Amino acid sequence: MATMLLVRHGRTTANASGLLAGRTPGVLLDDTGVEQVARTGARIAAVPIVRLVTSPQERCKQTAKAIGEAQREAKHPVTRATTERGLAECDYGEWQGQAIRTLLKEPLWRTVQQQPSAVTFPGGESMVVMQHRAVSAVRRIDAAVTAEHGADAVWVAVSHGDIIKALLADALGLHLDLFQRINVDPASVSVVRYAADRPYVLATNTHAGDLSWLAPRPAARKRKRPAAHGAVVGGGAGPS
Repeated sequence: MATMLLVRHGRTTANASGLLAGRTPGVLLDDTGVEQVARTGARIAAVPIVRLVTSPQERCKQTAKAIGEAQREAKHPVTRATTERGLAECDYGEWQGQAIRTLLKEPLWRTVQQQPSAVTFPGGESMVVMQHRAVSAVRRIDAAVTAEHGADAVWVAVSHGDIIKALLADALGLHLDLFQRINVDPASVSVVRYAADRPYVLATNTHAGDLSWLAPRPAARKRKRPAAHGAVVGGGAGPS
């Protein structure tokens, strides 16, 4: 089971001004966002990653570029980021580009908060479809990474707040209607492993801290363990 790092893009001009950017072209990181993704790239540089995948939106590509640059500075062999449409921002339709303070007055806003599985944005996509295409994308990529690079491989997916919340809800076994309980900040890192028995959520919404424990161990230090050992009763000893 490979390890997936889910990274939300850094803060943007739209985030700072209270706009729902959606798929609007030309939405870029602001100065704070640039600083955020540089720090995130430095954190991830403690781990050699084998694949870097990004949403097609510019803010995510900027974030992926910072991660790739940090990998190169750390002398890790990483390929250029590839675009994955399954990780694209939700299609908010007519809501796209509007001010959040305006959308708060919409009757649909309450449904988005309390029953997102019933939401289809006017002129856009449903939140169920959003979750399905994102989950399908990361599980497909994760299986390919594991097959090519082995179970100790680490890869990065750069995406958006609602997309990552939906992915974490799926990994935690939560119904989509509960996904608003999850918080995903700009430039945060969440960690998921998809095992044969179930997904394992190792971290969510982290902003700081050492990630070197995710790096593959040298072959001489690896201990054999059952292929499907399951969750350790009592919590286990954790990473060394």
